[in-house]
Amino acid sequence: MSDRRLTPANGRVAAAHLRGLVEAPRFSEGEPAGIAAPLADLWSAPEAAARDRQLLHGETLRVYDRADGMAFVRADRDGYVGYVSERDLGPPVQATHVVGVPASHLYPAPDMKVPPVARLSFGARLRVVAASDRFFELSNGTHIPRPHLRPANKPFADPASVAQLFFGVPYLWGGNGADGIDCSGLIQAALLAAGHPCPGDSDLQEGAVGRALDPGTPMLRGDLLFWKGHVAMAVDGDVLIHANAHHMAVSYEPVADAVARIEAQGGGPVTTHRRIAQE
Repeated sequence: MSDRRLTPANGRVAAAHLRGLVEAPRFSEGEPAGIAAPLADLWSAPEAAARDRQLLHGETLRVYDRADGMAFVRADRDGYVGYVSERDLGPPVQATHVVGVPASHLYPAPDMKVPPVARLSFGARLRVVAASDRFFELSNGTHIPRPHLRPANKPFADPASVAQLFFGVPYLWGGNGADGIDCSGLIQAALLAAGHPCPGDSDLQEGAVGRALDPGTPMLRGDLLFWKGHVAMAVDGDVLIHANAHHMAVSYEPVADAVARIEAQGGGPVTTHRRIAQE
């Protein structure tokens, strides 16, 4: 059975590349779009009752259907399929820079004293068209502090350093931003920022990211530990960072403590130890 999270077909429409693989009233090539809102929820159904993930400002996607104010989309970053509000969409923007700090603000003028118009999360994608001493001007006419951006073609060297930027961020089921994030959202943010492809959910990550290691292999910085429904990243051989419901935040936890606690709470043992970095 196909995974609905990765299959752009919903009973009304299916992506053209699925012709012959699924039944649908119509097939569509889709149209490119971008996230114009600071952050957009990606819902599992058009009723917007259950959030699967979130999409950041400037991320690109393909729209296959629009109905009753909702758009059926597939995210370019990882192929995740779902529904977003049409009001969160705009034209796609070819990003030159990304927000490289936990969060930033957009201003209507290059002046930090004027009220900002939006708050953006780490990873938001932007197109810079001009620069002053302290601000970049963006393609939508707003301004952002220059120290908060980094070139879009310059990935971070260390995924764990990215994960550590989120320390203390509240836990949010399906969250992908600096105002709330979950375990797989944290790992995806860290890996994508360091140039490593990464799916959106922990079960997908466990089958696709890095390589599996033998049980008992010593932990290295950047290694991933998976449980059923959970994932964490090592910051060294003894300590993890993870977004977790126990602390309701992104927190540090000794590996041994996390393993014992999660199993005692019914989460079971570690299922996989995976490594992204080359030894």
